[in-house]
Amino acid sequence: MIAPFRETPAELRSMAHSDVAQVADIERRSYDFPWSHGVFRDCLLAGYHCVVIERESLVVGYSILSVAAGEAHILNLCVDPNYRELGYGEQLLDEILNRAALAEVREIFLEVRPSNVKAIALYEKKGFRQVAQRPAYYQAADGREDAAVLSKVLKRSG
Repeated sequence: MIAPFRETPAELRSMAHSDVAQVADIERRSYDFPWSHGVFRDCLLAGYHCVVIERESLVVGYSILSVAAGEAHILNLCVDPNYRELGYGEQLLDEILNRAALAEVREIFLEVRPSNVKAIALYEKKGFRQVAQRPAYYQAADGREDAAVLSKVLKRSG
């Protein structure tokens, strides 16, 4: 009897300073204009909710969430290009949404490039809707690219 194929499980955990080099490497391989090693270090120092997803002791993705004044902002969510379409982005997003709910956040926001259709599809699947557009928000090879601002209400006020 042939055993069914099983994807190697991945585990979520808090990002540590020792993860920053791997995280920055994933970022560099994912974006033309990546965050620097220092930005990730500063996010940890600022106390943001920084999470990695690990598979066989290898960091394959990460997310960074800022929470303040009843709102949350997804600052970054990325999966290594070699490990995309395996559900890791969704696992990271679910962790973010759970963390925001625990913090009793009313609404969660993010910016995303309109050209990033796979990310937008995931966010929409999880109930995010576009609420605004930020002109020339992102640096791009041919100048600047707008950002779509998405939000999801987690807790009704009142």
